[in-house]
Amino acid sequence: MATSSSNINLCFLMLCVSLLITTTCHGYSDHAALFIFGDSLYDAGNNNYFNNTIIRANFTPYGETFFKYPTGRASDGRLIPDFIAEYANLPLIPPYLQPGNNRFIDGANFASIGAGALVETNGGLVIDLQTQLSYFMNMEKQLKQQLGDTEAKKVLSKAVYIFSIGGNDYFAALAPNSTILQLHSRKEYVGMVIGNITTVIKGIHKRGGRKFGFSKMINLGCLPSLRAVKMANTGRSGCMDEATLLTKLHNRALSKTLKELERQLEGFKYSNFDA
Repeated sequence: MATSSSNINLCFLMLCVSLLITTTCHGYSDHAALFIFGDSLYDAGNNNYFNNTIIRANFTPYGETFFKYPTGRASDGRLIPDFIAEYANLPLIPPYLQPGNNRFIDGANFASIGAGALVETNGGLVIDLQTQLSYFMNMEKQLKQQLGDTEAKKVLSKAVYIFSIGGNDYFAALAPNSTILQLHSRKEYVGMVIGNITTVIKGIHKRGGRKFGFSKMINLGCLPSLRAVKMANTGRSGCMDEATLLTKLHNRALSKTLKELERQLEGFKYSNFDA
C-alpha cells in the first residue's frame, strides 16, 4: 500500500509540475506561478501573522528537519506545495500575510492551519476559504499595479492553483458537542462543503485561472485523534466509521463536481489525486 500511495503522490507532483513548467522564460507572459489554498497541509505560515488565532505551528519541534527552525508549517520539514515549487524551479512560495511579501509573479500561499471551506469552521480563528479568495483578489489588484493589466492576466491564466481543504469541516461536525449532523444529513453537509469549494473555484476561474490541482481527502476516520475518540466513546478500537463515511462522500462529491466544472467552465483543467 505504501508503494501505491507513493506512486500516486509522485503522479500528482509531476502533473502539477508539468502544468507549471513552460518552454521559454522570456518575461512574465511565459512565467507559470503557483497559487496555494487550503489548511494545515498547505499553510506555509500565514497563521503566524493572523492576529486572531492561537492555532499556529511556530514552535519546536516543527521545522526541525529541513528549515532547522519553526516556519509556521505544521510539519517538521516541507509541505507538498514546497516540493511542487522545487520541482518546477520556483522558489518556495511564502505566506501571503508575511510582512514584506509583495512578489507575486511566482505565486502566493493563502492557506491557513485549521481552515475549512465553511466560514463557521473554527470561525474567527483561521483564514477560511472564502477569505483566502478575497486575499487572492487583493493580490490580483497588486499584481496589476506591478505588471499592468495585460501581463497580470497572463500570469493568472498560466498559473496552477492547488487546494487541500475540507478536513476541518468534518472534524467540526464530529466534535463531541457538535449538533451539525443533527441539523443536516451527511449528504447535505458534504454538499455545503463542496458548494463553498465550487464557489471559490469559479471565482478564480472568473479571474483567469484555468489549471487546478486538488488533494483528495485522506481517510479521516483512521487518524489517531479520531481513533482515540472512538475508543473513548465506544470502548472499541479501529477507525471511526462516521468519519470514514464522510471522507468517502466528500471525495465522491468532489470528483463529480470537478467533472461537471470541466464541462461548464471554459479551459478548466484539473488533477485530483490522493494527498
